[in-house]
Amino acid sequence: MSIWWSLHLRREAASVPLARRLFLGTMETAGVDPDISYDLSVALTEACANAVEHGGDTAHGTSSEAYRVTAYLDGEKCRIEVADSGPGFARTQSARPAPSEAENGRGLCLIQELADHVHIGNKPGVGGAVVSFDKILKWRKDAPLMAV
Repeated sequence: MSIWWSLHLRREAASVPLARRLFLGTMETAGVDPDISYDLSVALTEACANAVEHGGDTAHGTSSEAYRVTAYLDGEKCRIEVADSGPGFARTQSARPAPSEAENGRGLCLIQELADHVHIGNKPGVGGAVVSFDKILKWRKDAPLMAV
């Protein structure tokens, strides 16, 4: 069985815990192992926080007030995508570890540690960043939506 949902969220700090709670509720209802759900929810939180903080000013001088979160549970894998309309990533930008005393700059590295596969890039044509990541799922024994 596969399910997916997509949210169009305002670039406000309050949208981040909302996305996380909706995601965790979906995973719990589907019967996904809580440890897997937690790892993915932390990664989702980091991606959403980046979209809120960096995803507004576009290259054309306008500002976007929203970003999109899409989650797919398909078979044994969950994929999450967070897309904004900001300036995107510089070609030379990579997910490098931030200094341990830094208050910012750890999000992309944390996502890479928590997920099985990560893609960090720019939306083609119109601009904006896209962070997508996936993880192989483990299911509770009583999972109602367990992949067969």
